[in-house]
Amino acid sequence: MDSLLRGEELCLAQLFLQSGSAYDCISELGELGLVEFRDLNPSVNAFQRKHVNEIKNCEEMERILGYLLREIKKADISLPERDVNPVAPLPKHVMAIMEQLQRLEVELGEVTRNKEKLQKNLLELREYTHMLRITHSFVQRTSEREPLHVQYEEFPFLEKDTVMDYSSMQRLGAKLGFISGLIQRAKIEAFERMLWRVCKGYTILSYAEVDEYLEDPETGEPSKSIVFLISYWGEQIGQKVLLVCFVNFLMKASESVYTWVIQVKKIKAIYYILNLCSLDVTNKCLIAEVWCPVNDIANLRRALEEGSRKSGATVPSFVNRIPTSDTPPSLIRTNKFTSGFQGIVDAYGVGNYREVNPAPFTIITFPFLFAVMFGDLGHGLIMALFAFWMVLYENNRKLKNTRNEIWNTFFEGRYIILMMGLFSIYTGLIYNDCFSKSLNIFGSGWSVKAMFTAEMTDDLSGNRFLTLDPNVTGVFKGPYPLGIDPIWNLATNRLTFLNSYKMKMSVIIGIIHMSFGVILSTYNHLHFRKKHNLYLVFLPELLFLLCLFGYLVFMIFYKWLVFSAKDSREAPSILIHFINMFLMQGDGVPPLYPGQTGLQIFLVVIAVLSVPVLLLGKPIYLNWLHNGSQRLGMYRGYERVRRNSEEELYLMRANDMEEGSSHSDLSSSGDHEAEEFDFADEFLHQAIHTIEYCLGCVSNTASYLRLWALSLAHAQLSDVLWAMVMRVGLRMDTRLGVLFLVPVFSLFAVLTVSILLVMEGLSAFLHALRLHWVEFQNKFYSGTGVKFSPFSFSLLPSSFEHDGLL
Repeated sequence: MDSLLRGEELCLAQLFLQSGSAYDCISELGELGLVEFRDLNPSVNAFQRKHVNEIKNCEEMERILGYLLREIKKADISLPERDVNPVAPLPKHVMAIMEQLQRLEVELGEVTRNKEKLQKNLLELREYTHMLRITHSFVQRTSEREPLHVQYEEFPFLEKDTVMDYSSMQRLGAKLGFISGLIQRAKIEAFERMLWRVCKGYTILSYAEVDEYLEDPETGEPSKSIVFLISYWGEQIGQKVLLVCFVNFLMKASESVYTWVIQVKKIKAIYYILNLCSLDVTNKCLIAEVWCPVNDIANLRRALEEGSRKSGATVPSFVNRIPTSDTPPSLIRTNKFTSGFQGIVDAYGVGNYREVNPAPFTIITFPFLFAVMFGDLGHGLIMALFAFWMVLYENNRKLKNTRNEIWNTFFEGRYIILMMGLFSIYTGLIYNDCFSKSLNIFGSGWSVKAMFTAEMTDDLSGNRFLTLDPNVTGVFKGPYPLGIDPIWNLATNRLTFLNSYKMKMSVIIGIIHMSFGVILSTYNHLHFRKKHNLYLVFLPELLFLLCLFGYLVFMIFYKWLVFSAKDSREAPSILIHFINMFLMQGDGVPPLYPGQTGLQIFLVVIAVLSVPVLLLGKPIYLNWLHNGSQRLGMYRGYERVRRNSEEELYLMRANDMEEGSSHSDLSSSGDHEAEEFDFADEFLHQAIHTIEYCLGCVSNTASYLRLWALSLAHAQLSDVLWAMVMRVGLRMDTRLGVLFLVPVFSLFAVLTVSILLVMEGLSAFLHALRLHWVEFQNKFYSGTGVKFSPFSFSLLPSSFEHDGLL
């Protein structure tokens, strides 16, 4: 839990890798994903590093693999399952893989050229087939009109000769004097006009359209062609070309291509990391610097030992922790449930090192605020069932490995959707709202019969409305056990009641949420040893918020608890009292409770006095700390201790870092100590913070009213959809009404999913996101850190997956 709340504690470590075992050690670290490497050669150009040739070879192999994958995909051949995870091959085996890929590329190129040639020949033969078939029909129609009396024995009927090659066709064409061929359909009219002009009309042109589309070998697009004949008849010939060699070649290559892709990706990553290392003076050892979680130091040592053992090195590689004043990156370990909520926080900004992480609290508050705006039992149940289905089939490859970005977004956030659906079911029960209808589970606490018994009703003839007076004995038996009483669904003042209820509820939730964010800032002040911020920042902020808006919550609860149905007409307006509180007026308005005016003046004075403390307290204290006390207390009093060497101070700073001291307060180098304190910069920073906080308390409180607005909007949209669709079908009392309900319910279901679930759900999601980012997290969370990016083969991006080849 501490890891999720603050992140892992990291340290800077130095790796000493023997030249012969460096490749294997880096491979072991890539499989485990424990450390983040630092570049020790920042001034060296990428093309001037030691292993640039090896990386170029890997890029060449990636090019060949991309060519193979494109041809496999073009042939519609499925790749094998991706369960294999081969280890990175040894450097001596890399050239063998490259030679094998180059040989495959040459062979595939030859097969591809043969395929294209065969396809071109096949197209020509098909053209000749259609030409002979259609011209043969032309001659048959002519012979039926004018039968031939003479048969030339040297030119037998083509039906008798089943084999006809192109040279024979040319020979017959020359002797009989015919011209035939294919022409595109768009050019036939121009061709006929040109033929008439050139031959002066002494030709007979016959043509017909080919039934099927023929593929253009140059453009690859299908097109319609026209067969034309000038005085000739012929026979149909055909030939089919089987491209078995091409398919068999790709089938064999597809069995190993995925393994090659993984291996080449790992080889390239290893050499990239080796380029980040530096050589020692003897050129026999590589030195690398890594950020590593403190809890994984033992695993890091074991990985280096395993790499040294595999390479057969006589001198083992080892790790050494080194002190540093640099700020480490932030590492927060998550699982499949918490990763989605952590993604919501990281989208705002990655937290500083060891800063309080809002994600554990977001797991509860985010779906709850969403459900407050989306609360509907039926809609929440549909959303929860959909998310539960995705959770059950989360290991299905077809659901995980898709190219649809919208679906991937839903699938990655399946646990968020599940929590939002469950919380929506809860708030739907509180609102007693299910598809805009109320559920009378426990029986209403209101009774109409008591109004007639007490003879408190007027003549109901011609009057549709009946007022229920809770002051009449027996009319109101008691509150509904869970949520809002179902009788409010029939009341004409239902909207007025829900407006008042949800508006006050939104203010209460908002102030509690913001106060919780301010309280969480104390964990940062204590952890980073900034105790002065507790008195000069946290306390004024909390007093300002609670003395004004916390008092508003107090008045809401006081009015709910003190005033009953008997004296509800005498209950004063909370809004008027809150406005008079700032104006310090109370005349003409009945007080809410005795001594109200004096308490309100006291609270306003406290809130006003907290503003200059928040504005001036911290800058003045830091200025006194720097000039008046001669840096007394810096580095937890280490300046008062006599030091024998600078190394002791270096180690003390490292100890501060590991124990959680603020890195913004620690100097990044020894020269930073001599920098003068700038009071103007500190005062300007604190002035901006003070103005933002004080104005934000007002605007942020008003911002939480979106909970009320969206909740009412969702309820009204659901009510309108029911009234305009389902009610129409339910009102039909004929036998056809049942059949009419089928399309009506289908329309209702489609509109419910598309409008109320998707559109309204997305709207509530975005508003809940804004409430967390702006109103909650800015009270304690800076989000200006750097995310820990471990060297892990499983996290490496692949260009083939991005291009859709895998």
